[in-house]
Amino acid sequence: MIRIRFISADGSHETMVQANAGDRLLDLAQANGQPLEGTCEGAMACSTCHVHLVGGDTEKLPPPCDEEEDMLDFAAGANRQSRLACQIKLTADITSLDVKMPRGVMDNSR
Repeated sequence: MIRIRFISADGSHETMVQANAGDRLLDLAQANGQPLEGTCEGAMACSTCHVHLVGGDTEKLPPPCDEEEDMLDFAAGANRQSRLACQIKLTADITSLDVKMPRGVMDNSR
């Protein structure tokens, strides 16, 4: 099992989720009430599933592809920890990820 911790933009709320290898981060976020649209369904035509990865096993994820980096250029508040949740598929060598919502997303986790 993989532990995912979703953190609200202001840090005041956390949601812990158990995941499996093969799960997609966007699907987990949406299934657990996180404020990510992902309206392009993984086709990288938007940046509505932009998150910040902190702590955990972030170094075990493959780096973003060129297309993902291009889409992150359109994401408000993107930084070097930014990724698109639609592009992150969890693998068995990851034990935990901490995912922080960027400022400006609606926090509907309460």
